[in-house]
Amino acid sequence: MGKNKKLQELELALNSLVIFRKLLTNDVVLPLRALLDTETTDPIIQLRQYAEFTSRLYRHGTNLTKYILKLVLEDENFYIRQLAAGTEPEDAITACAMNELLILQRLSRLKPVELQKEISYYGVLPEWTVEEIDFRQTYADHAAELKTKGFGKYAKALMFMLRDREIVPVQYADSVTPDELAGDFEAQHTVLQNAAALLAGKPAQNMLLWGDTGCGKSAAVKAAVNQYGKDGLRLIQLTPGQLNELPEVMAQLADNPLRFLIYFDDLMFDTSADAGAAMTWLEGAAAAKPENVILCATAANRSLLRGDAPDTGTSCAVSGRFGLQIHFERPDEQTYRSLVREFASRSGIHVTEELLRGAEQFAAEGAGRSPRTARQYIDLLCAGK
Repeated sequence: MGKNKKLQELELALNSLVIFRKLLTNDVVLPLRALLDTETTDPIIQLRQYAEFTSRLYRHGTNLTKYILKLVLEDENFYIRQLAAGTEPEDAITACAMNELLILQRLSRLKPVELQKEISYYGVLPEWTVEEIDFRQTYADHAAELKTKGFGKYAKALMFMLRDREIVPVQYADSVTPDELAGDFEAQHTVLQNAAALLAGKPAQNMLLWGDTGCGKSAAVKAAVNQYGKDGLRLIQLTPGQLNELPEVMAQLADNPLRFLIYFDDLMFDTSADAGAAMTWLEGAAAAKPENVILCATAANRSLLRGDAPDTGTSCAVSGRFGLQIHFERPDEQTYRSLVREFASRSGIHVTEELLRGAEQFAAEGAGRSPRTARQYIDLLCAGK
């Protein structure tokens, strides 16, 4: 295969990549490069390379052009980072990027027959499809939408977590939307309004959502992200134990054109020492908090954030770092019954007085009245159908 001048030139061109160099180690591109680079005429080796490439491509679909383009658009490189930060790259870097886009475009249009005719095999081989897509124009369109669609990993998902000091996408993110929420609608609306203000570049407050378990605090935050994700909102969840990572995380987000909620679920501190340490990080974070970031935390009770220590008289009001404190109230009997009716209607279950009494008993024997309890009761009925 090494005698094919066109394939040789393509492999040489791929080796010249600088900005998109990381793509050369992609698990689909690697066996494809092996096919371009090999000097062997051994049909067994050639077939293995061909089959390995096709097998890996098929895991993502059969269109090579779209797959390569997806890699290009999701690649985190210094060129796209400069564009995202509003910095005009130097002419030499821009020229390099434009040339590399043409090289990758050529790779994406590589047809099966161009490789098959170089293999000494006369059986049927699997194929893929290609199409003509202008990589330069598509990349320019992508760069123009960085503020809402993001780049790299932030273009792949809406919700992220911190793992081993690295921000990674949440694999199975909650897809709840505002239309699916139930419970304290006034509190939910306040969360949505604050998120919308952040997106609009208006003053947005750090949020503390507090109230009993199951009243919809976490759901409201995730619903806001799902609602405004298309407009450029993302969520990064940290555990309370990762508070010390907060300044570094915010530094990574400062030049990003997207907007971020840094989210702490069930934030609480048992001692004044814990609360004091949290205040140290939050005070430092507040001093350097980027305009595209707000902090968001949920807690069962605001007092749990104070870290009161009666024996020392020390009180560190962590809750004071959250300008917007939203109380999610536990529903009363009438509201709880309304929630049961709503969830039953969504599930196609006929509501009777017996069903409502059962829901009350379920709440009394469990965690009490809440939107979560109402939903769990209806889910149990559905499972028993």
